[in-house]
Amino acid sequence: MQVTLRIQRFNPETDTKPYYREYTVEVEPTDRVLDALNYVKWYQDGSLTFRRSCAHGVCGSDAMRINGRNRLACKVLIKDLGPKITIEPLLGFRIIRDLVVDMEPFFAQYRTVMPYLINEEPPPVRERLQSPEERALYDDTTKCILCACCTSACPIFWTNEWLGPAAIVNAHRFLFDSRDRATEERLAILNQRFGVWRCRTIFNCTEACPRGIQVTNAIEQVKRRILFEQS
Repeated sequence: MQVTLRIQRFNPETDTKPYYREYTVEVEPTDRVLDALNYVKWYQDGSLTFRRSCAHGVCGSDAMRINGRNRLACKVLIKDLGPKITIEPLLGFRIIRDLVVDMEPFFAQYRTVMPYLINEEPPPVRERLQSPEERALYDDTTKCILCACCTSACPIFWTNEWLGPAAIVNAHRFLFDSRDRATEERLAILNQRFGVWRCRTIFNCTEACPRGIQVTNAIEQVKRRILFEQS
């Protein structure tokens, strides 16, 4: 089948603002958007710039707006999109070139919540054990691949300084881990002006997550955890 890719282009060295360019490619219905982008890059226009790595929905590198929705190009099938596909960079980030955005502010917010296990107690003879019930409390938020789809889908993120859904999801993963001992420190960070209370429960983040994480639910659990600790 033949499809037309309408791709937003921008080179800050030569362009004053973004513009769109169309490319016609022959693809199979079961090809992914990433396959079509690769075809353009390899055979039609080598200047097209986008990120990609594992091509299996694990690394999160190829997050972009596809027909107005934040998706991973390596997971979206051509047959589910139709003959004309609009591809744009994620919203809310500075464009470096074409579909590549500056992710450093995103990762800076992620690092703010201390996204690692903190436990200074003497290590046990065996590993620190958990029950299945304890593990289940944070199992969903372990799935985050830091693609930024959820954060970029949030209109609060577009206009305000705040941690964003992905950072809170990763804070949740350790807040509800029975082995971690930094609850107080993380909650203090999340309870600040730029923290969890900026969320307006819009659910864009949940819809955008390519891993199916219940992002909004995780954020609400963190809010309740703050209120519980303060009571």
